[in-house]
Amino acid sequence: MPPEKRNPVAKKTVTRKATPRNKKSKPFPTQWKVAIAGLLLILLSPFYYGYIVNGFVSTWRWIKDWGQDPNYRTYESFNIKIPKKYSIHGIDVSYYQGKINWQKVKNMKEDEVSIRFAFIKATEGILLVDPYFQRNWREAPKAGIICGAYHFFRPKRDGKTQAKFFLQVVNIEKGDLPPVVDIETLDGVSPLKMRAELSDFLNYVEMKTKVRPIIYTGLKFYEDYLDGNFDDYPLWIAHYYQPKLRLSKDRWKFWQHSDKAKINGIGHIVDFNAFNGDSTALAEMVVK
Repeated sequence: MPPEKRNPVAKKTVTRKATPRNKKSKPFPTQWKVAIAGLLLILLSPFYYGYIVNGFVSTWRWIKDWGQDPNYRTYESFNIKIPKKYSIHGIDVSYYQGKINWQKVKNMKEDEVSIRFAFIKATEGILLVDPYFQRNWREAPKAGIICGAYHFFRPKRDGKTQAKFFLQVVNIEKGDLPPVVDIETLDGVSPLKMRAELSDFLNYVEMKTKVRPIIYTGLKFYEDYLDGNFDDYPLWIAHYYQPKLRLSKDRWKFWQHSDKAKINGIGHIVDFNAFNGDSTALAEMVVK
């Protein structure tokens, strides 16, 4: 209705009643009560005395992990949480980590966790050789670390050509872990094309080395493009900051569960991995 045709309505004057003020002191705020109660709980708790006796680190660890999955524990020296159900741990490195003191890597240990294996980047595409590969490939085994070499795969490039390039750089020997192909991106090609080129790479490497390669990829990439394909190949899956890998345990061999570990002898953060098995199972995986 247009405003000029509306009938004016007389408004009644509303008188507000004044709210009487309580002259007594205001009640203590609830948030302060909660804070004080929490402080008293800590002071009276045996964890507080544990702090006094055993030092700050043990109490801080309890505070950080309180309420978390008991099978997923913070390891202060590695600066990450590590799933506790696995006894064999390792890292993977490339030029990004720079010059590594592998003996310091080997000597690092907190409780039962130490570095037993390492995957080392060798090549990428059809031209790129990692500048630190040869040094890492030579020095890590000297320190007593079981090693495997990996190739970063480019689906736009011919798979067989990439395999030949990889094997020109890497000499797979007895005691090494199987060779690895790292597939993380489509590079603009179709999933079908990617799988065809990847298949050519895998077949050529296996034919030449007599060893079945490992496929590395992220969990989502696997679910989107690889699940139901290459089921006969061992899997190394990246899935970060979780107490459990969301994949059937009989389907994978290695789990890259963090990319932020701090390792003695390495100047940059490092990917951290768990092996799905014990020492005997790891020994069975190496090249014979």
